Amino acid sequence: MPIPVEAAELHIASLVVQAVAADIASVAAAIAQLPGSEVHAMSPQGKLIVTLEAASADEMLAAIALIQRSPGVLTAALVYQCADTLATMNEEIPDVPDVDPTP
Repeated sequence: MPIPVEAAELHIASLVVQAVAADIASVAAAIAQLPGSEVHAMSPQGKLIVTLEAASADEMLAAIALIQRSPGVLTAALVYQCADTLATMNEEIPDVPDVDPTP
């Protein structure tokens, strides 16, 4: 039975991953194969900026643990994490009109 949109969750996290510099290409490729993952940047020194999306906290923790245990990974540090229902995540937020800060 499908989960109602009101109850379904979206978990988003960003990580800084430090890899062995010589292994950065293979580490980036391995991370990119994970569902819901994206490698946004990497440096020649072995640092990668990664975001993950998952449907549950358990899925997110499993993905982070998999990255941490990957060959060539030295550390994977959680920088940001957000979780909310899909309904809330898809809620339209109106623009705020420009307000003159002077009285």
